[in-house]
Amino acid sequence: MHLRRLIMTVVCATLLSGVVASAQGLRDLATGDDSKGWNAVGRLNLGDWGFCTGALIAEDLVLTAAHCLYDERTGGLVQASDLEFRAGWRNGRAEAFRGVKQAVIHPRYSYGNNDDTISRVANDIAILRLDRPIRLPSITPYPIGDRPRKGDQVGVVSYAQERSESPALEEACDVLAGRPGVYMLSCDVNFGSSGAPIFMNDDGEWRIVSVVSSKATVDDRQVALGSATKGSLPLLLDRLKMGENVFFTATPVVRRFGQGASTQTSGGAKFVRP
Repeated sequence: MHLRRLIMTVVCATLLSGVVASAQGLRDLATGDDSKGWNAVGRLNLGDWGFCTGALIAEDLVLTAAHCLYDERTGGLVQASDLEFRAGWRNGRAEAFRGVKQAVIHPRYSYGNNDDTISRVANDIAILRLDRPIRLPSITPYPIGDRPRKGDQVGVVSYAQERSESPALEEACDVLAGRPGVYMLSCDVNFGSSGAPIFMNDDGEWRIVSVVSSKATVDDRQVALGSATKGSLPLLLDRLKMGENVFFTATPVVRRFGQGASTQTSGGAKFVRP
C-alpha cells in the first residue's frame, strides 16, 4: 500500500450516517471494570449535532483532530461554548464534564483545502485547554510515545457512530505504511472516531503515538489514517503557551465542496473522515 496514491473523499467529521465499520477485534468498554485505565479517553461533544473522540495528555489538555473544531455544516470554526469534553463517557455518565476555553490547531492545517491529502492528514491535529483541570484518581493522562514503524502493533480507543454511548478498544491493529507525519493502519474506525488516540504499549504503559484523522478504502480493504503526535506536539504546546486561541484569532474557512462530494483524480483509494 502506498500513501502517495491516496485521494480523499471528505465528509464531515461527525456524520452520524454512512458505512458502518465491522465490529471485529473491538472490545466494548461499557463497565467500570472494562474501562479501568481508559477513562482519560472521552467523547468530545460538538453542540447538539455531533461528536469526536479525544484524550487527556495533561490534567487540562485534550488531544484530538483539528477538523473536529470545524462545523461541517458551515465550514467555519465551532464556538468554544459548543464544545464539551466528557471524560470516560459511558451509558449516560462521565467521570468528568469540562468545557473548553482555548484551542490550537497545527498552523499548516487547512480544513477546506483538498489539494494535498497527505499533508492535510499529517497536520490534522489539535490541542484543547479545558476550562478546569481534571484531577481524579480514576483518570490518568497519557504520555506521548515514539514513532511506530511499519509492522508494529498499535491499539485505539474510540467512540463511533454505532458505539456513541461507550467507547471500544481495539488492542491490536497493524501499522501498514507510513510517511512523515502520517500512518496507515488496519484499525477499525468509523464516524465519531476522529481524534481518537492511537497507542503503543511500551513495557506495559500505553503511550499515544497518533490520532485518528480519517478512514479509507484501499484495494477493497478498509484502513485508518492517523496523524503523528511526536513531531507536531511541541509546536502546538508552544503556541498554546504563547496564548494562541483559534476561537479568537482564526478566520473561518469556506469549504470547496459539500458533504459526501468526491474528488476524482488519479489514485486507488477513496477516503472519508470518521
